Amino acid sequence: MSARTQASGLRIVALLCAAEVLSMTGFSTYPALLGPLREAWGLSGTEAGLIGGVFFAGYMAAVPLLSALTARIDARRVYAGATLLSAGGTLGFGLFADGVWSACLFQAVAGAGLAGTYMPGLKALTDRVDGPLQSRFIAFYTSSFGIGASVSLLAAGWIADGLGLSWAFILCGGGPLAAAVLALRGLAPVDPAPPTRPRPPLLDLRPALRERATLGYVLGYAAHSWELFGLRAWMVAFIAFAYALSPGAAIPWAPATAAALINLLGIPASILGNELAGHLGRRRYILGAMGASALLAGLAGFAGPLAWWLALALVAVHFVAVMADSAALTAGLVAATPPANRGATLAVYSFFGFGGGFLGPLAFGLVFDLAGGAGRLAWGLAFASLGAACACGPLAIWLTRRR
Repeated sequence: MSARTQASGLRIVALLCAAEVLSMTGFSTYPALLGPLREAWGLSGTEAGLIGGVFFAGYMAAVPLLSALTARIDARRVYAGATLLSAGGTLGFGLFADGVWSACLFQAVAGAGLAGTYMPGLKALTDRVDGPLQSRFIAFYTSSFGIGASVSLLAAGWIADGLGLSWAFILCGGGPLAAAVLALRGLAPVDPAPPTRPRPPLLDLRPALRERATLGYVLGYAAHSWELFGLRAWMVAFIAFAYALSPGAAIPWAPATAAALINLLGIPASILGNELAGHLGRRRYILGAMGASALLAGLAGFAGPLAWWLALALVAVHFVAVMADSAALTAGLVAATPPANRGATLAVYSFFGFGGGFLGPLAFGLVFDLAGGAGRLAWGLAFASLGAACACGPLAIWLTRRR
């Protein structure tokens, strides 16, 4: 790769990483404010988990069309249009949501917006950058998801403290509009299906489902996302619970700030994990990382409330383990997929992955309620449910590898 080509690739990935962070300013607003909203609306754990999970149901509903559409038109155009959904869902939540069902509606709209930015952003990257550094650039892009989640947590917590819950949603809804300007102005147009190649059917997902080389990554990502988004949805509330058990302690960070700092640890974990996967063997590395993550989930849930500092340490270690296989899964999928099928394959990958993202927060809340709805046992069993889901990932990857 020439120096000019490498510099161009770095510029593109930096631009798309910045756009991703801006597009996600509303992503963690609800998890950051879950505790106050539960009190204000009298939510059960299941209802709170439903609101958190339905964001990803909106993603699931939109991603087959929006990701597959990037095989027909330039992904940057899909990206820009989807930011309007992200902004509208987050703004609408702040202005009009007053209970479970109205909150679910606006969460679903915002989730549909993410469906048109996250994977289409990755498609915009792979359409413009190839060669030996593509895997590393993909790791940078997917890892910036953690920066977006952290920025959203910090912004929501700070704005809510100063202006109130509604203004946190309203102001966080502005970031996606800035992301649209960045993508449209900063990326040169690209035709994903040149005239020399027949345009693929818009929603023909059968090749992606038949290909065993990618099916393992798809199912592994579903288990990974179940654990990851279940943890993200409930992390702030869990930290607040641990803090409450240490009254009078000199705790340096508010729960949302602590969760944002923990989310930032996922960035080096994801990037370094992808590098290790390249040296150790991708499937072998992913199996080991997911197995460790599954074990750490129960440990964090049961042992964390013993002391506030122990809760932060164990959640941080668990989160690092969760993120250690994130970029490795995505880079493995892209490497195993022919360029002509990437749009449809990324649609299937996102659909199953964020299907896990829908079920994770909901299952966490359901287990939490069934275990009593409060106390160490309820939190421990709810965290263990995340580990049990993650443990299905290595099994799926192993089974799809068998002849």
